[in-house]
Parts: sequence; C-alpha cells; structure tokens
Amino acid sequence: MSFLSYATVVTATVLLSCALVFLAGGALPEGSLPAFAFGAAVAGLNALASMGLLEWTRGRSHVAFMRALLGGMVGRLAAMLGGVAFGLLALDLPRTPLLIGLLGHFVLFLALELGIVHRGFKPAGAR
Repeated sequence: MSFLSYATVVTATVLLSCALVFLAGGALPEGSLPAFAFGAAVAGLNALASMGLLEWTRGRSHVAFMRALLGGMVGRLAAMLGGVAFGLLALDLPRTPLLIGLLGHFVLFLALELGIVHRGFKPAGAR
C-alpha cells in the first residue's frame, strides 16, 4: 500500500468516525465532539508519521530501519503526549472523549499498520 493510499484510509477513517460522533451528538455531553475529533486527529497524524518513517526506510539499510523504528517510536510517543497535554490543559477538552478518540483510533491504525508490514513491507536487503 502506498503512502497516499494509507493517508486516504486514515483520513477517511477519522472523518467517518467524527461524522458518526456528530450524528450522535445529542446523546453525548457538551464538548464531546471537539475532544473526540482532537484525539482522533492526533492518532491519525501519529499513524501518518509512522507510515512516513516506514516509507523513508525503503531502500535503506537495516540499521536505518531500526533507527527509524526506535527513534520514530520515541518521537511519536512524545508528540502524542504533548498533543494530549495540549488538548487537556490548553484547550480544556473533556478527558474521556479525547482519550476514546485517541486510543480507539491508535489501536485501529496500529492494527492496520501491522497488517501492512506483515503482508509485505521489507527494508532494503531483506529477503
């Protein structure tokens, strides 16, 4: 799957889930949609960064692959923590919808990414 295809799937998933939360808006507490959307957006950006790093390693050595994997993981986790802290402290978003949006999408995108990697992504020099 190309990066553009992956980005399309991630974007469509975030938009569709936010549309579903919008439709259920009357049954949810006030502020749920912005918090959910913010969490989903943070998870979506994390997924795009992850796939971008994976694509960057194509054609590079195993060492570059491992550095991108481990360094990227630390950087993306720090960015997600910063995003959550910004949403909770600066934007004063409700915790529960933000975390549901973030963690729900994170798990979904992680499963998608693992499926893509398992089905055939190989760094340079792999057999």
